[in-house]
Amino acid sequence: MTSPRISFEFFPPKSLDGSFRLWDTVNTLAPLDPNFVSVTYGAGGTTRKLTHEAVETIHKHYGLNVAAHLTCVDATRAETLAIAESYADVGVTEIVALRGDAPKGQDRFSASPDGFADAPALIEALAKTGKFKIRVGAYPDRHPNAGSAQADVDWLKRKIDAGADSAITQFFFEAETFFRFRDRCDKAGITAPIIPGILPIENWHGVKNFAARCRAGVPDWLDEAFTAALRDDRHDLLAIAICTELCSDLLEGGVEDLHFYTLNKPELTREVAHALGITRAVTLEQVA
Repeated sequence: MTSPRISFEFFPPKSLDGSFRLWDTVNTLAPLDPNFVSVTYGAGGTTRKLTHEAVETIHKHYGLNVAAHLTCVDATRAETLAIAESYADVGVTEIVALRGDAPKGQDRFSASPDGFADAPALIEALAKTGKFKIRVGAYPDRHPNAGSAQADVDWLKRKIDAGADSAITQFFFEAETFFRFRDRCDKAGITAPIIPGILPIENWHGVKNFAARCRAGVPDWLDEAFTAALRDDRHDLLAIAICTELCSDLLEGGVEDLHFYTLNKPELTREVAHALGITRAVTLEQVA
């Protein structure tokens, strides 16, 4: 089993403590030589400026290949494409193109006046520029707004047909969840790479609540295992073991890329990478 290509997701800081945490996370994980790293928007696009600053800093000072999140929320088409152009101007040529969550106080997404109506429209516009490698989201468990599991596959195909190059999935807890989704995508004629999203479980109660909000299935055995581990003060050991096993099962099933949702807490992600044999070091030559 060869070592996979890996990538990491970070989120931009909202405070001084958050800044320290982000840069500690980048410093800890950059030596693992990721294929790319992504930087999120906050819900409703609330961290747009902070995202741009983090993207530019990571790209410039660490030399990492950065994929900037870009959403359809709370901006006109012209404003959204201007943000994309500003990334291209500083040498950032990968975009994670998403519809985005509803702005705070709204139950469902609705397009802004003169804004992109959905992710395929945004992807098509970005693809026409010829400047970006475009990644999109995918959902092995049913998206909260999807009418069926097949609807998620059909929607992903629309995004790929609009010009996306690859997809990154929402997190999941069992390899079979990803394999079943991959099979449905194959049947639908989707040939673009689908990268599984991996969430090392730093806080079980928090992850379980997050999973409920996005309808990611939580198997009973996992809840029982973490309940026992918390009682016996073995949470992190269990988290590393379970995440490593999930990644190993995916690699044995033919997966070549793993995308880790770090939550700007790098220790568990680093330990899982080491357990998978990913320990290569690179020299970080920071640019003044």
